Amino acid sequence: MERVSSKPDIERAARWVADNLRSAGFQSIEIVPTALHPLVYAESLNAPGKPTILFYGHYDVQPAEPLHLWTTPAFEPTVRNGNIYARGTADDKGQVHIHLKALQALHQIGGEFPINIKILIEGEEEVGSVSLWNFVQKNKEKLKADALVVSDTSMLGKGVPSITYGLRGLNYYQIELTGPRRDLHSGVYGGAVPNPLAALAELFAKLHDKNFRVTVPGFYDNVKQLSKAERKALNALPWSRKTFQEAVGAPGYCGEKGFTTVEQLWIRPTLELNGLWGGYQGEGAKTVIPSRAYAKFSTRLVPGQDPQRIAKLVEKHVRKLLPKTVTCKFEVLSTGKPWSAPYHAPIFQRAQAALQKGFNQKAVFIREGGSIPFVTQMYDTFEVPCVLIGFGLPDENAHAPDEHLYLENYFSGIKAIAHFYQDLATL
Repeated sequence: MERVSSKPDIERAARWVADNLRSAGFQSIEIVPTALHPLVYAESLNAPGKPTILFYGHYDVQPAEPLHLWTTPAFEPTVRNGNIYARGTADDKGQVHIHLKALQALHQIGGEFPINIKILIEGEEEVGSVSLWNFVQKNKEKLKADALVVSDTSMLGKGVPSITYGLRGLNYYQIELTGPRRDLHSGVYGGAVPNPLAALAELFAKLHDKNFRVTVPGFYDNVKQLSKAERKALNALPWSRKTFQEAVGAPGYCGEKGFTTVEQLWIRPTLELNGLWGGYQGEGAKTVIPSRAYAKFSTRLVPGQDPQRIAKLVEKHVRKLLPKTVTCKFEVLSTGKPWSAPYHAPIFQRAQAALQKGFNQKAVFIREGGSIPFVTQMYDTFEVPCVLIGFGLPDENAHAPDEHLYLENYFSGIKAIAHFYQDLATL
């Protein structure tokens, strides 16, 4: 079922989620209309005196383009080589389905769930969760829980169940540069007229130094340093540099000097160019100096960095670096705070034990470089533990052609989550 986040016609997907919740044993289910895409809320509060868990996920997905790079159609699930291929299998429909099937199993064997469960599944995560936070603010009492559980992250690798206790924050920006009033003939005007595309290229070449550090003044101020013990633990994880390079497919590495690859990915802030366009891009030749040029870029933030402060610093530095021959429209499209949790808390230990039961392998505690704004917002609002249990793998092509989910992780994940919810009844 196609549920691309930028397409408005995904009400059918919300109904599919509601139907699956009904099959899992929920009787109180709402499809909540929003200004953009509906969200689905369900609850089962029939375990007095037991913990209440809020599970969050999303049913929308990234666009599947370029479609010609898919081996099989993006929205026709196909099983091959021990994986299921389709858009959203790893991010996040497949992982949501693991929880739905675990709850269905618990319902079938016990009638009532062993704990109180609230489910919140949105349809706008891939476009910034535009309506979600408004719903949360209006329904704080309804959403109160003892812990938040999310499965929208990855395992460290095959056979290594993982619990994520830290995420980077995310600021996302767009720049529009304007040079001449209109596109100009590059033969007639070239050499005397400013080219905004060239100005953008020069700008981004200056945003990192030779050690791959971001050149924005003040960017690294207030970055919280990890303890020696935590840094040692992260670098002792069964993480393979060779496997990472094979998954990435690049001929070599780059990154901030003085830090391991794991540290570069998880605990260091970054600035990345995400898209650059302008001028003529069609077939054949069209020799123009473009009137406008555009770029999208992002900063990933770590604990200690304030998104609003970083956005101001970045804009100030960008404007300083640009030549006076172009004008700049600078937009901050979204901001998100970093997050980390004390993984020695009892609920994290229960999650670790449940994963061992499901996978027959001890789970590890990891950080991730990605961002889930809802986690930070919920933590700030309700001040409850947030447990991130991911079942995807780093090389499963989330957001790319041939996205897939390893079926062994899918089935082991169902067992693990069923154990987790059962075990929480004695917390």
